[in-house]
Amino acid sequence: MGPRMSGDGSDATGATDASGPTPPPAPRSVRRSLASIVLGFELIVVFLAALVLWGLAVDGETPFDLPRWAILVAGGICIVLMVATIGLLRFPWAYGLGWAVQALILLSGLLNPAMFFVGALFGGIWAYAMITGARIDRDKAAFDAAGKETP
Repeated sequence: MGPRMSGDGSDATGATDASGPTPPPAPRSVRRSLASIVLGFELIVVFLAALVLWGLAVDGETPFDLPRWAILVAGGICIVLMVATIGLLRFPWAYGLGWAVQALILLSGLLNPAMFFVGALFGGIWAYAMITGARIDRDKAAFDAAGKETP
């Protein structure tokens, strides 16, 4: 068993380990926070919409003659995709995946025209969140850089 370490990275003799204290994590970007909020609320709406569409569907009278369970499967796929996107937002390419999710929700209007409204509404919120979040992050980075330059 190794030496006992104190909270400051030193052991009982006062020697510090090679790694030293860990730096605080980088602050989370506003764009990432807004993206996860939008997808989280959209996830709830899609879940409830899938349940409503399933409840309203009658076998043989569904769009494209799909069985009733297909509506739940389609909703489940969208939900899993949104949860995965929220988890992947630490990567820059995940924002493109978020745009694809918005397009998929908009296309779900082919199953029920009310989903065109839901898709357009959340697509607009997503676009606003991406544009505004990126602007706030740029302004914040410029402010931080200006603060470091002054002695």
